[in-house]
Amino acid sequence: MISDHISYKEATHSATALRRDLDNTPNDEQLKCMEEVAENLFEPLRKWVGGPIKINSFFRGEPVNTAIGGSRTSQHMKGQAIDIDDTFKYKTNAEMYHYIKDNLEFDQMIWEFGDDENPNWVHISWVSHRPNRKKLTVAFKKNGRTKYENKSI
Repeated sequence: MISDHISYKEATHSATALRRDLDNTPNDEQLKCMEEVAENLFEPLRKWVGGPIKINSFFRGEPVNTAIGGSRTSQHMKGQAIDIDDTFKYKTNAEMYHYIKDNLEFDQMIWEFGDDENPNWVHISWVSHRPNRKKLTVAFKKNGRTKYENKSI
């Protein structure tokens, strides 16, 4: 278990890794970072939500990150980021975003696509080697490409 509500299997699951036979095993440092994300972000959020939260992506080793076209500097590769979704409908993605913004420490949070009312999912990260920045970013598509803008919704 990574934490009370995140299994190792859930944290390292990748359909792309399975389909392409890619190793998605974190090393000890990455695993430690994953435990910190779970302890400092996911578990307090889950307590507030009052039920399960869907994890779209947590750890992505470099081969998996490359295969999905992820950022070359993605914090997922370090085990420092988790993407969450309101699939279970206890709270909306927007409600979770605002709760995190107003109540938890984090390094970066991204309002991933969607619209001004609700993102399609929320990316949050945590670091322990320096102060967390509380950086707020919005991801959107422009001319078929993903763009990022630093701002709060």
